[in-house]
Amino acid sequence: MKYIALTTVLGIASLSGCASTSAPPRELVEARAAFSRASQGPAARLALVDLHNAQGELERAERSFTEAPSSDVTRDLSYVALRRAQTVEARGDTLQADQERERAEQERTALTGQQLTQTQTALQQSQQQLQNTQQTVAMTQTQLAAERQRRMEAERQAAAALESLRRVAAVREEQRGTVITLSGEVLFATGESALLPIAQQRLDQVARALIDQGARHLVVEGHTDSRGSPAANQQLSLARAQSVRAYLISRGIPDGQIEASGLGPSRPVAPNDSAEGRANNRRVEIVVSPAARSGT
Repeated sequence: MKYIALTTVLGIASLSGCASTSAPPRELVEARAAFSRASQGPAARLALVDLHNAQGELERAERSFTEAPSSDVTRDLSYVALRRAQTVEARGDTLQADQERERAEQERTALTGQQLTQTQTALQQSQQQLQNTQQTVAMTQTQLAAERQRRMEAERQAAAALESLRRVAAVREEQRGTVITLSGEVLFATGESALLPIAQQRLDQVARALIDQGARHLVVEGHTDSRGSPAANQQLSLARAQSVRAYLISRGIPDGQIEASGLGPSRPVAPNDSAEGRANNRRVEIVVSPAARSGT
């Protein structure tokens, strides 16, 4: 049993040793401790298959921590690994209690008088411990089921929010995150930074979708075409980005989670030598950081 526990713990340690220098989340620290207890307890002798499955859950959490130390996925996987290790530990205790009960029942017939009374008392205590352990296992399984349901609901809600965004704006995935593009002609009058009434309706839908999706950090970028002076375009693009930022904050996006940036004509998406190209370049883009969406 000691050999199995040692090799198991060494395997987990090799994963965590390759992780980022960032402090692991509380859930991962607790999962490591729970697995260590399970691997050194009765489960290492009586529930090897379950212990191996628990090791797999912890390794997935460790890999996630290596790749993205501060992500919600790491915390979710760590929470699942913690509950799985606790379940294995409880199962090992249960199986050991069963063995002890069977031995006690076999020895009961050979005992008399005070020895029999003492044995019956020990048996009752063992049965109470078994009942408590079974209740712990049942509670853990319920918590795991609730956690899986929560994650499924979060994924469904995020997918619905993304689909809602696609109905009101162009949405694409880039390395920097999810980029939501709104036409400047829909948002502003020519040369102005005040939002049009139809823009407010459009941004209401965007705000609801972003909140439903769980976006935690946003950058609003203003863009212009190349007509006019660079300084004027820079100022106009920043003013428009700030107008959109202020409106989204008024609709529930926390002030500290959204920034505004004016980029003027520096990032065209089409040539500026045609009316269509210039119209495409006059836009506002809302960038949702890839590591700042919950449940993803």
